[in-house]
Amino acid sequence: MTNHDDLDDLAAALRRWRTAAEEPATVLIDGFHALKHTLRFGGEVRQVLTSDREHLAELAAELAPDVAAAVLAAAVEVPAATVRELVPRPHPTGVAALARRPDPAQALARLRTLPRQAPVVVLDNPRNLGNVGAVVRLAAGFGATGVVTTGDLDPWHPTVVRAGAGLHFATDVAHLAADQLPPGPLFVLDPEGSDIHSVRLPDDALLVFGSERHGVSQELRSRADALLAIPMRPLVSSFNLATSVGMGLFHWQSGHR
Repeated sequence: MTNHDDLDDLAAALRRWRTAAEEPATVLIDGFHALKHTLRFGGEVRQVLTSDREHLAELAAELAPDVAAAVLAAAVEVPAATVRELVPRPHPTGVAALARRPDPAQALARLRTLPRQAPVVVLDNPRNLGNVGAVVRLAAGFGATGVVTTGDLDPWHPTVVRAGAGLHFATDVAHLAADQLPPGPLFVLDPEGSDIHSVRLPDDALLVFGSERHGVSQELRSRADALLAIPMRPLVSSFNLATSVGMGLFHWQSGHR
């Protein structure tokens, strides 16, 4: 028989979730790995729900002992059906959380501050949410200053955050118009450019990437300090966006060793 206190606790947890979820600055953190990264990099976690607290404790102890105490202190166990009701596509780990998005003004100030110790990745009018998330994950791994997107896509969309494994909190992520980009030399990746191996990329660089289908806009191409190409086998149409960003950041990193 279900305890009335348990039902009250569950109802209270659901009220807190729904109230927090309606706040504009709230971000859905989908899955354990996204949660651990959010906590590791200073994200403000509002609430954590899990369909299996015992399994969550095992995951935290094995994969993230540094934040295990924080995970379990915030976690509330709810039925799996409740997680499915609240999250459009529940993560296999059965964990969902809500966090507060970092202050956009502070993120923009950091992106615009010179000198920088690492490039800013610019995605010009990207179309695929998963690709943008993968780029954020790469940028965080390489220690890039941040990721800026132009166009209509929201880089804080839940699908992007999920694909980025919560690493939006490890780098600055912003959406800007093409004429509002941070300062710094503009290096546009373009098939008609010079071989990227011929250039040493400075820390203050803006590395601009277009979508696989449309490439970089003429507006940004015309403003480029240099057009650079990643060598590619003839007759191959293009690299995946995230792959191209990874190669560009690796080239920058290699020039500093």
